[in-house]
Amino acid sequence: MGLCRARSPARPDRRQPGYGHRLLRGSAGDRVGRGQSRRRGSADRLLRGSRDSRGIATAPLADRSDRAAAAPPRRGALLVAFAAVCWSSGGLIARLVATTPWTTSLWRSLFASLTLALVLSVVRRRGIVAQWREGGRPMLAVAVCMALASTCFIFSLARTSVANSLILISTGPYVAGVLGWMLLGERVAARTWLAMGVVLVGAVVMMSDSYARGAIVGDLLAIVMAASFATATVLVRRHGEIQMAPAAALATALTALVALPLAEPLATSPRDLALLAFFGVGNFSAGFLLFMNGARLIPVAQSALIGMLETVLGPLWVWLVLNERPGAASLAGGALILGALLANTLVDLATPRLAS
Repeated sequence: MGLCRARSPARPDRRQPGYGHRLLRGSAGDRVGRGQSRRRGSADRLLRGSRDSRGIATAPLADRSDRAAAAPPRRGALLVAFAAVCWSSGGLIARLVATTPWTTSLWRSLFASLTLALVLSVVRRRGIVAQWREGGRPMLAVAVCMALASTCFIFSLARTSVANSLILISTGPYVAGVLGWMLLGERVAARTWLAMGVVLVGAVVMMSDSYARGAIVGDLLAIVMAASFATATVLVRRHGEIQMAPAAALATALTALVALPLAEPLATSPRDLALLAFFGVGNFSAGFLLFMNGARLIPVAQSALIGMLETVLGPLWVWLVLNERPGAASLAGGALILGALLANTLVDLATPRLAS
């Protein structure tokens, strides 16, 4: 009879040490198995979506991660677009104020420098002078180039149409490309050289119209501004430790110091002072900070494409408010420049997608 009965499993010895604890906690294999099951269940719930402690349905993890990944590029594009809108008001403000170019440059730079210095000191919890010292001579060189560009911008607006000034300034990235090729040995694509050729033709057409109207000096100042800012860009690429925000604050401070002995600040009316305060705070500082925060979230080509809003909106505001219209040749040359910029930028955006 004993041989015919099935053997019952051996019972554990309750007298063995730790038996009670093992009974309460389970064996190691059981614990691992249950832990893996719980983890798999948690992962499944995260992927499928679940309900929180209040019974509110939560989105699946995959959907949430997709939305989180898409949020920064959208936010970056909006920030760059807002920056372009801020910058586009510069030409209109320069037309509305009755101050001299040196006085305009003084107040604009003073308000911009104070705003940037305050924001950077609060955000970084360090004095702006300490940030300037940390940048050293490379930052000073960048600031000098940016100060020259800022001064040329104001005088260009005073001596040529807003459309000519903004369109010629928009050629700056190509000037930076040539300087980067010459000084840093950076490669320039063949299509970019082609776009540069079209831009050059458009600039010649625009300047011929300005020469006929006696506004060639304003066009030349716009080109000097583009070259100055392009030089600053190349210096930043050469010295990667340079931070653009403190450099911009230093540049506006230098611009104000240069303009001070030549300006007439006490002759500024309250109305003009309010406009110039917006010129420095809303146009320059806000636009700069928005662009710096947005451009780091999107590709360079996309930020350049969105930034072209400034070139389009700037002349539009002046035309709507003051009925300032560029000549036919300026429109033709501007169309060539903007067309080349747009085509090259769209190809830049499409190239990574085609490669992938």
